[in-house]
Amino acid sequence: MAGHIAGPAAAALHSLTANQIAFIQTLSKAELHAHLNGCIPISELQQLASEYSRKSDKPSSDAVQQGIDKLQRGVVLDEINDFFGLFPAIYALTANPASLRRAARAVLSQFLDGARPQCAYLELRSTPRETPEMTRLEYVQTVLDEVERYPSGRAALIVSLDRRMSAEVFEECTRIACKLKADGRRVVGIDLCGDPMAGDMDTLAEYYSMAKRVGLGITLHIAETPANPAEETMRLLSYAPDRLGHATFLDVAARDAVRVNKMCVEICLSSNILCKTVPRLEDHHIRYYLQHDHPVAICTDDTLPFRTSLDAEYALLLAAAPLGLGLGEDEVRRIAEMGMRARFTA
Repeated sequence: MAGHIAGPAAAALHSLTANQIAFIQTLSKAELHAHLNGCIPISELQQLASEYSRKSDKPSSDAVQQGIDKLQRGVVLDEINDFFGLFPAIYALTANPASLRRAARAVLSQFLDGARPQCAYLELRSTPRETPEMTRLEYVQTVLDEVERYPSGRAALIVSLDRRMSAEVFEECTRIACKLKADGRRVVGIDLCGDPMAGDMDTLAEYYSMAKRVGLGITLHIAETPANPAEETMRLLSYAPDRLGHATFLDVAARDAVRVNKMCVEICLSSNILCKTVPRLEDHHIRYYLQHDHPVAICTDDTLPFRTSLDAEYALLLAAAPLGLGLGEDEVRRIAEMGMRARFTA
């Protein structure tokens, strides 16, 4: 099992027998909702932080320096906020093509390498960032260079569009994704992410139409909080996305629309529990979709703050209650097959 596993995922994993663990490891699984900056192994971040401190000839912001100091001391991620406070440092550490390339390579290796890889297929996602050392296009090309070191049947890239972006940047990032797709690069979709309460969702139709015309898949973080208006959710669903991220707080009308259109729901169990958007595993909305034979994909979201792996997320399906959902192996296998079928074609 890759990485440092703790919390609910670790409890579920440790409750399994050796045969059950072997079953999970041999499943053909797809990871469809993994954010690059939230999945960088802590060892790689610490190495980047050490090099940054040695080479930097300009003062960092307080937030960046605090994050780098924490990384170098050996940060302990006991609470979710312990990680989120590191984001300014992570962005600073991956602000040039060389460091971004290293981070992307480490994330891809974490999921895809080794004798027993976590998944058979990975759709890594990341938001293009412009820095003094690279353009947004260069950002995406750098990540793609690492993605394309793997066969097309194993890895691809989703370009994430942050709800906080201006209309101009939203359009720029969409055009980058479309151009690279048309050029034969392995961009397979676009994502909507970021602060779930930010942005005007009525302005996005033209961008999604642009993406669909060149064959890009559409996935949206949607209804992540109870404060997201039902009208906004229905507006996003009207853009006919292929997949939905989290979809935690859908009302009856939205659930009906999702089911009628067979939109696959990307389920991140540890993320939902640790962020407290779902109070208990037994209350998780995955049960509704399984009861209705609706497609779902089990994903990690961010392996570092949620201290999980794809194998550990599957342990939460298989482990007996209350540590897991207590599903049988046949149903867990069927869920893995759903995830593989929900891939965007490269």
